[in-house]
Amino acid sequence: MKMDKVKIFPGKLKGKIHVPTSKSQTHRAILCAAMAEGVSKIRNVVLSEDISATIEAARAFGAEVAETESCKNGKLSDLVVSGKGYLGKTRKTIDCAESGSTLRFSIPLALATGEEFEFVGRGKLPERPMDDYYRIFKEKGIQFETDGGKLPLTVKGRLEAGKYSLEGNVSSQFVTGLLLALPIAGGPSEIALKSPLESGNYVDITIRVQEDFGVKVDRDGYNSFSIENQSYRPADVEMEGDYSQAAFWMVAGLIGEKVEMEGLKPDSLQGDRAAVELLRRMGGRLLETQGSMTAEQSSMKSIEMDASDCPDIVPIMAVAAALAEGTTTITNAERLRYKESDRLKATREELNKLGAMIVETEDGLVVKGVETLRGGVKVWSHNDHRIAMALAVASTVCQEPVVIEGMDAIRKSYPEFVNDFKELGGEIHECDMG
Repeated sequence: MKMDKVKIFPGKLKGKIHVPTSKSQTHRAILCAAMAEGVSKIRNVVLSEDISATIEAARAFGAEVAETESCKNGKLSDLVVSGKGYLGKTRKTIDCAESGSTLRFSIPLALATGEEFEFVGRGKLPERPMDDYYRIFKEKGIQFETDGGKLPLTVKGRLEAGKYSLEGNVSSQFVTGLLLALPIAGGPSEIALKSPLESGNYVDITIRVQEDFGVKVDRDGYNSFSIENQSYRPADVEMEGDYSQAAFWMVAGLIGEKVEMEGLKPDSLQGDRAAVELLRRMGGRLLETQGSMTAEQSSMKSIEMDASDCPDIVPIMAVAAALAEGTTTITNAERLRYKESDRLKATREELNKLGAMIVETEDGLVVKGVETLRGGVKVWSHNDHRIAMALAVASTVCQEPVVIEGMDAIRKSYPEFVNDFKELGGEIHECDMG
């Protein structure tokens, strides 16, 4: 259902939902399965636009991917991935849509084939930084052509086993891309980090998924990674609940009445699980049991938040901070300027329209808490799924209705968000676009 412009009426959320499964884990599992010889099953997948892009990349590399409805939950799908044990080429162009993960993970896999591939995308994806890969291409003699450093990107060459060095403070996605491809590069390899790795939890997820598919990576913390030549094996894996999506419902419960979330793994490696501890530090009542979490209405106070390992939760943490007592400082979030939108700018602009008091800094936000949000205005998602969802949650506690333009951005990661919002009692209506 397309709902690009919506009107949300104030009303605190209450009830129970099943959290969508991890997008990060699913991207990695699809590509590992594509490299395995045989049939793998990836259970409980959310077929968002980002995941659909990675499925198409796997097909471009010669894997067969079939989708069946999950018997566990009608909103989820099971994927059956048939790989040949090697990567091939069924088409030249890989459309990554707006998915940075699809792009950065697939490039090294394309180079593992030795074939020529073209990568395209839309939205802000063509502008997202790729310099680390371009430097590696030059060092390793890999041919590439870009549009002034932006997409479309054409690559031709072969990823050889060997030593690779990367900056750690740009994106862990570059590390993951190489980790995925180097086991099939024909010999021993090493990835060395030239600076501290931010969002290292995402690399932890990569290595855990690789283990599920029979590949082992030796590591020295986040400083270096050693990879022997080896083969991926088929696996049957179930995706876990996504903490980056659950964070929206945690805050909705804390500023609302009571929201119970099912499907979360307490010992998850996801960096965005940091939302639990951060919100508890703010005074939020988050009660955990095996597989579920309940967020109860709470009075919250300000904190200092280092976002270096959990940047994706900054927009919704800003909503919590806007309604907390005192002034919250969020730092080390500069990478958010290169996401689907400049998320620091978008968060400040749109929440301030609702009545928040947020100041933007070079690498973060300073949020002075207010007693209530006014609403009664039109806001814009900046075509960013996380901004759209944060604004929807904030709208529930405004004094007057809020119109959100660009709500359809949720299809990128959480296509069922509006339905889950309604399931929790949220009053959201499509606006006349005329």
